[in-house]
Amino acid sequence: MNVYDASDDAYIVFFTFLADLSHLSIASVQRRIKRLKENGVIERQTYQLNPKALDMRMSFVVMIEMEREQADQLEKFQKLASQDPNVQQCYYVTGEADFVLICLAQDMEEFEEITKRLFFNNSNVRGFTTNVVMSRSKVTLDVPVR
Repeated sequence: MNVYDASDDAYIVFFTFLADLSHLSIASVQRRIKRLKENGVIERQTYQLNPKALDMRMSFVVMIEMEREQADQLEKFQKLASQDPNVQQCYYVTGEADFVLICLAQDMEEFEEITKRLFFNNSNVRGFTTNVVMSRSKVTLDVPVR
């Protein structure tokens, strides 16, 4: 399994930058990154897309309260949310809500379809609260390395 696509300029620049920074060869950097990926330190490599450029103009933070918190029911909802293309992130949390979802939609009509798909058609969802995102000031999945 390749850690990167050799034809991808972004990876070439990235590996060159790391090689210069660490005083290693590009091949050594590639081997180390491959090992980090195999050991689960690097989960995946992605590009961050601009939702507005793809006509996904609306973001939502949704808190979901479940009717029953049995393990099989929670796993079933997690799987449903994780497979939905409009759900960017799914968190099982403590507090008043059981789950928090970050969702994208083109408009309110599409978000209404998401609510039907995930919440209204699910007998284990007691209720949900939605916050519409007014603006994005920071979006990242960066992890601080100490």
